[in-house]
Amino acid sequence: MGVYVIKRILLMIPTFMAISLIVFVILNFAPGNPGADKLGADNLGQSSQLAGQQQESYRLFKEQFNLDKPVLVNTRFAMSDATIRRSLADVVAPGDEIAAKRKINAREDLIDWGSYAIPGLVRILNGDDNRRVRQLAAQTLSLNAQRVMVKQYGGTLTDDERTQNLLIGAENERVRQWVYGTDDSDDREAEVQRSWLKWFGENEARWTWSGTDRISIFLFDTRFAKYWSNLARLDLGLSHVDKRPVLGTVLGKLKYSVTISFTSVILIYLISVPLGLWSAVNQNTLPDRFLTVFLFMLYSLPSFFVGVFLLNLLTLGTPWDVLPTTGFSAIDTSHMTGLQYLWDVLKHVTLPIICLSYAGLAVLSRYARTGLLDVIRADYIRTARAKGLPEWVVIIKHAARNGMIPILTLLATLLPTLIGGSVVIEFIFGIPGMGLYVFDSIGVRDYNAVMAVLLISSLLTLVGMLLSDISYALVDPRITFD
Repeated sequence: MGVYVIKRILLMIPTFMAISLIVFVILNFAPGNPGADKLGADNLGQSSQLAGQQQESYRLFKEQFNLDKPVLVNTRFAMSDATIRRSLADVVAPGDEIAAKRKINAREDLIDWGSYAIPGLVRILNGDDNRRVRQLAAQTLSLNAQRVMVKQYGGTLTDDERTQNLLIGAENERVRQWVYGTDDSDDREAEVQRSWLKWFGENEARWTWSGTDRISIFLFDTRFAKYWSNLARLDLGLSHVDKRPVLGTVLGKLKYSVTISFTSVILIYLISVPLGLWSAVNQNTLPDRFLTVFLFMLYSLPSFFVGVFLLNLLTLGTPWDVLPTTGFSAIDTSHMTGLQYLWDVLKHVTLPIICLSYAGLAVLSRYARTGLLDVIRADYIRTARAKGLPEWVVIIKHAARNGMIPILTLLATLLPTLIGGSVVIEFIFGIPGMGLYVFDSIGVRDYNAVMAVLLISSLLTLVGMLLSDISYALVDPRITFD
């Protein structure tokens, strides 16, 4: 058993990686662009300083969350001048010639290409016939040529790192000045061109990539590689919204979801297994048929409908007002003793637990009934009865253990299903758990937060599958994993 568990845990690692890849790709190719409001569709007509400030703010935002990098593979080291020139021309083209979406996408590309576009931008700045294209090339260079600070987004700096940041900051401040506006003279343009040519000549070695460098860029300078390098350190990244670590936020909200979900799982199994056994023993009787119809009716009721119905019935005074309306506990619990706090939480979570439990109760009780019906017709059950064993011993000791195999299989999917189902329940009842958190995160396209919750749900699925396999051997000693 121990060797089997270790093998399964080791197998979970590549499985989890594959799941994370699929989820990551779907999430990053979904419609929407976080932080897009930080960049106007066309700010070329603004002053160079204002346009540069807006673009720099957006660039830093995307850089902080690796949104400026390709999703899976990076081929930007092979970018042609024609590709860069086409995006520049799209941005400066009159509005009646180019669609607004195309202009926005072109500006996005110029920002995302970062330092990879610098050689082409320098050549375009000093050789293109269109002055507006050259002007935009200078603006883009003033952003893309800025180097990233050491530990820019957190961490303690050493003296050497502080010195390095001072040098980088001075260089960034210098290149930010090498721009010119529509009304500037030709002499100003020529001055900017000379500055960029001299700067590029001094730093050209940065863009001389060896074969190894190109392979490294191709595979590792991507969103997925950066995300997994952080994930290996249990760093789920920062929230796009509040700039706080996602892991700490998720762990803070996990207690709410686990409380109602775990309690629901326990109640489902404690009630459904005896109910299914009783129903199987009393097959085709009037109580069994009534119970079957009742459970199917429960299963057919949507959780959001039942939640709203119970809220109106038991919390809003029509006709009863016996339970709190929303929340996990009272707003102020500082004056409560431990028992008073537990009683307050119990009153708040009663309705959410009911809404999460009734559908699973209906399903598992039917599985328990079906599994036991298949077992009690077996020859060894007839033999046990022929030996004169009491009926309850035959059912509980001999039949029930083998009949539990089907409902134990459902344990693998029940844990993540309850987390997913709690999205609706937590929204209805105002519980600040993972469900409500992921619902709000989707609305603001907080990719790191959504990714964290999805990965936790995936991990729960893998853990549930392992627990199901282990429980087989515990229920039926004949099952071994040798």
